Amino acid sequence: MNGTAAPAVVVEALTRRFGALTAVDQASFEIREGELFGVLGPNGSGKTTIIRMLCGLLAPTSGTARIAGIDVAREPDRVKEAIGYMSQAFGLYRDLTAGENLRFYGGVYGLDHAALDERVAWATERMRIGELGGRLAGVLSGGQKQRLALGCALLHRPRVLFLDEPTAGVDPAARRLFWDIIRGLAAEGVTIICTTHYMDEAERFDRLVFLSHGRVTTIGTPTEVTAAYGANASLEDVFIRLQEADS
Repeated sequence: MNGTAAPAVVVEALTRRFGALTAVDQASFEIREGELFGVLGPNGSGKTTIIRMLCGLLAPTSGTARIAGIDVAREPDRVKEAIGYMSQAFGLYRDLTAGENLRFYGGVYGLDHAALDERVAWATERMRIGELGGRLAGVLSGGQKQRLALGCALLHRPRVLFLDEPTAGVDPAARRLFWDIIRGLAAEGVTIICTTHYMDEAERFDRLVFLSHGRVTTIGTPTEVTAAYGANASLEDVFIRLQEADS
């Protein structure tokens, strides 16, 4: 993580209303380049809405957000070029092979033949999926699908990577390998924004923001966040308290 670089993500008083419902209320935070940053909170706390706004998929009602210096409301298409997104469902085509999925997504990102070949080779090696090239995505294990989907999301060299509960339903060994890869990407300067319900994962993040009823309740390192809730509090305690408050 580079603490001296300009922020990769800047969120200022970001708000989104759906009629009478305020899903995100005056959220503000910054994320540094190369940081592994968690956006956490119970269901309905505003996590998904914030992620959708940061990805340029949903316009804010008010406030601003910039990804790699790009205003998400004014230039959503440019934002989409600067980010990678990996959903919980992975977004793979089951009837295509692993290699065909990579090449398909590379084409979507506009990579030409030489660049596509280079990036597919990179993803195959970096995600440790060399043995999967000819296998249909639909028959892969959860951990294999996970790494393939991550490779697809990184083909165009995004500066910011969004991970939406990326290890849900994946076995512990696959989770460990996945986070080894993610940590390596962050060390190379990729900014990673992740939602998760696994607090053991969140404990390894550089910093976290917790949301409740659309508002930021606390932000900081895992140690700073838990200290705000009491000397003996854990991240699980924080999550449960917010869940009770939101119910």
